[in-house]
Amino acid sequence: MKLISWNVNGINARAEGGLIDFIREENADFYLFQEIRTKKKNANSRLLEIDGYHDYWVSSEKKMGYSGVTTYCKKEPLSLQKGMGIEQFDREGRLMTLEFERFFLINVYFPNAGTELERLEFKTWFNKEFLNFCEKLRKDKPLLIGGDFNVAHTEKDLAEPEKNQQNAGFTIEETEWFSRFLRKGYIDTFREFEQEGGKYTYWSYQFNSREKNLGWRIDYFIISDELKDKIEDSYRLEDIKGSDHCPICLKMKNLL
Repeated sequence: MKLISWNVNGINARAEGGLIDFIREENADFYLFQEIRTKKKNANSRLLEIDGYHDYWVSSEKKMGYSGVTTYCKKEPLSLQKGMGIEQFDREGRLMTLEFERFFLINVYFPNAGTELERLEFKTWFNKEFLNFCEKLRKDKPLLIGGDFNVAHTEKDLAEPEKNQQNAGFTIEETEWFSRFLRKGYIDTFREFEQEGGKYTYWSYQFNSREKNLGWRIDYFIISDELKDKIEDSYRLEDIKGSDHCPICLKMKNLL
């Protein structure tokens, strides 16, 4: 079973730049896209006509061209839940949960704490409620979670940790929450295969950052530890361009 997650920074823009071919060539069972920046009714028509896939959309009701997540899957889910049931989060279009026979799949786009940390309190609240949401679901089935968490967990997850102390995505509040989250019995799948730093998923469009590899690893596939023996591989598709993020891939066995 192959899953790909990607913050596309505008799904219509990526559709014009090769996203459809990417979906067909990778032939994954699931695609989790974040920061789609559109409603389904305004999406490029080609995004709604991809043979062999069901598509599900959660968009921002707060403002146009903002946030949103889309999931493509070959197998139709048993159920679909949009959001967490908290209006302040759900109107930003940040999360969907798809239920399958043996697991729940969550596609999530975490808030950014803001350049002046003006949304750190909001994100801290989101973090708390997200963990509560996961723990409730997990009582029924294991979880597979993919998305942009907007946090670099440790110093090896960003190029310049000393320059980013207490900047958005690397505040103590964010990194400590992520550690607590993992201690609850969740696994950062990429770190099961790669312990070195310098392996990033996001690079600013400014300062030639991608070419210099001045990046952050803020995109993750997380699983509940009941599924640890099902992991086959977890890696980045760092050569795929277009967005300021690269896609990430997770391969699992015997779940569909």
